[in-house]
Amino acid sequence: MLKQNLTFKLSQKLSPQQIKLMKLIQLPTLDFEQRIKNEIEENPALESGVQEPTSDFDNQEEVDFSENYSENSDMDLETYLSDDEIPSYKLNSYNYSSEDEEKNTPISSHTSLHENLKNQTNVLILTEKEKVISEFIIGSIDESGYLSRSVDELVDDIAFTQNEIISSMEIENVLAIIQNLEPPGIASRNLQECLSIQLKRKPKSDDVSIASKIIDEGFDLFSKKHFKKMQEKFNLDQDLLKKGLNEIEKLNPKPGGSISSFTENNHIVPDFILNVNENHISVNLNRRNAPDLHISENYKEMLKGYQSSKTKSKAQKDTVQFIKQKLDAAKWFIDAITQRHQTLSLTIDAIIKFQRDYFLSGDEKKLKPMILRDIAEKTNMDISTVSRVANSKYIETPYGTFLLKKFFSESLKNLEGDEVSSFEIKNILESLIEGENKNNPFSDMALSIELSKRGYSLARRTVAKYREQLNFPVARLRREL
Repeated sequence: MLKQNLTFKLSQKLSPQQIKLMKLIQLPTLDFEQRIKNEIEENPALESGVQEPTSDFDNQEEVDFSENYSENSDMDLETYLSDDEIPSYKLNSYNYSSEDEEKNTPISSHTSLHENLKNQTNVLILTEKEKVISEFIIGSIDESGYLSRSVDELVDDIAFTQNEIISSMEIENVLAIIQNLEPPGIASRNLQECLSIQLKRKPKSDDVSIASKIIDEGFDLFSKKHFKKMQEKFNLDQDLLKKGLNEIEKLNPKPGGSISSFTENNHIVPDFILNVNENHISVNLNRRNAPDLHISENYKEMLKGYQSSKTKSKAQKDTVQFIKQKLDAAKWFIDAITQRHQTLSLTIDAIIKFQRDYFLSGDEKKLKPMILRDIAEKTNMDISTVSRVANSKYIETPYGTFLLKKFFSESLKNLEGDEVSSFEIKNILESLIEGENKNNPFSDMALSIELSKRGYSLARRTVAKYREQLNFPVARLRREL
């Protein structure tokens, strides 16, 4: 039996504008700058630069962006163009003048890994088929310099996209050509092949010969650092084995990293600039975070022209609807930038007050335990908003440029009952591992005991977690001859 029931449900949904604002807040400075450029290109009602002092449209009331205009609707343009109130973004002060700092940060230009490889293949004598194969191989090389697709997958890709049947042998032949390019080890399919290629291109010597045997015939023993088994397998004494291993240590496990692939998008530009003068801390938003945007005077004049027109045809009303939508979008974007600035300012002010002792001295031992909730409560913002700021924003300090999330850490208690930051414990753990005897490195349990001697009681599992966060392998893989 069918029944109809009326129920009430309370739910929260983000509007499209709120979602756009969250994405805007999350953008780092360079991406934010590009976002502004794109918005100016797409919306002719939005302009950058110094605005003339006459401004009517900037003083409009808040508009409903979801409003639809029918062809018979009449628009009260007097209200739309009125100057009854001054919007908040014209009342904000960022406490610096336009001369305080340089807006343009010089950015070095580099050739990417793939462009470098393509330039090298341009001087080779290749058939048209080989050129197609080389392009597919180069396009399948990841940032570390490894071939990310198998030969069979490349055969399928070329057959599907180029409608050309290529044999595995033809792929292998061109791959061998690519692997002879610079840097050595490029386009390898695994670490063993990468190291082997690099050793084959080194000048011949006894040490290189030993290193090649280790990689080609005993890679599994090498990767597990079974030194005694390697000595037995290759009939080597400890000194000869050590010389071979020293040759391997000189190799580059990530050949793609030797060619700089930095572009403007991943060049770090700080979002905040912090200065310390005696006992006073000042912080400003980067000038690139405060563009001069305003509404187009031409578009405002178009609306005024419609107001004075006695006849209003459907075409005119459609034009006005388009103009008003562009003006609304421009007004929202300017207000969104203002809200972004306010969010960033509130967040950084709260972080600096919380970690004042650290920012005054630069001593990492003075970093207090701080989690996202601490800052969210002080700023009355949602934790997710604080997270967006902390995970993507950099601050320039007298002690270096850091990602904001560096200053967030867990709270732990030492043996005296005082709360300490996990960051402080990680620093001690890092120094212990770096200073250990590499012939007999500390196990996680031994590290736990060493930390206990220094007044920090941590379980072995916690030590293992911190060790992994510091990118240190287990003791067996840290062992050296």
